[in-house]
Amino acid sequence: MVPLVGFLPADDERVRGTLAAIEKELLVDGYVQRYTQTPQNTADGLPPGEGAFLACTFWLVECLAGQGRSAEAREVFDRALACANDLGLYSEEAGKDDEPLGNFPQALTHLAHVEAALALEASWKSQ
Repeated sequence: MVPLVGFLPADDERVRGTLAAIEKELLVDGYVQRYTQTPQNTADGLPPGEGAFLACTFWLVECLAGQGRSAEAREVFDRALACANDLGLYSEEAGKDDEPLGNFPQALTHLAHVEAALALEASWKSQ
């Protein structure tokens, strides 16, 4: 969120390092997890297996686009698009086989989707 709210530019080395860590530790099958899920991690009191948080995934798209990584951003964006239902509505999370989990419909996910689309468009125009 740091570059998305204007705290630091997307190409700042600290943002690049954070994004690299997110991609390494939290990106699973093209989706961003809210946190590392293991049997040893019981911080939230829930068993492992929470779905991927779709807003985080769309925020990743924005960050990638902001760094000029448009092709990667589009790949993640397209993957997340597959989680919408037949009416184009998103849930809070995507589970196994992209099934909707959590709150539905989730306004935060929809807002993140729109912002990611705008960031993608801007990154294509700047190339």
